[in-house]
Amino acid sequence: MKTIAFIISFLLIAVFTPELSAQKVSKWQEVSIKVSSQCGMCKERIEKILAFEKGIKSAVVDLEKDEVSIVYNSKRTDVKSIRTAISKAGYDADDVAADPKAYEKLPGCCKKPDDPKKKDCAEE
Repeated sequence: MKTIAFIISFLLIAVFTPELSAQKVSKWQEVSIKVSSQCGMCKERIEKILAFEKGIKSAVVDLEKDEVSIVYNSKRTDVKSIRTAISKAGYDADDVAADPKAYEKLPGCCKKPDDPKKKDCAEE
């Protein structure tokens, strides 16, 4: 009798284990955030600042779309913290405006197009 119960238990575990493991939620999440990037220097700055943020696995800025794609550990950080980090670097992040002091420190080529201090990257 114990042998039959053992065999049935083993078969149930073997059958349902793949389904149970498929239901696990990955700790890695992906998000795209609109940023106010202007040039290659902006791309480097944003990717670098995010590389040093805890919980971020990767960050890639797409200059044509003005967005950064981020893979992050949802147990160590969240989207709000990521937006704040981008803002503190001087860039807009979705609806979070760039920190004014950090924005002023950006090179002229990283300024927004409507900023009178805006310069071409070649001028820097």
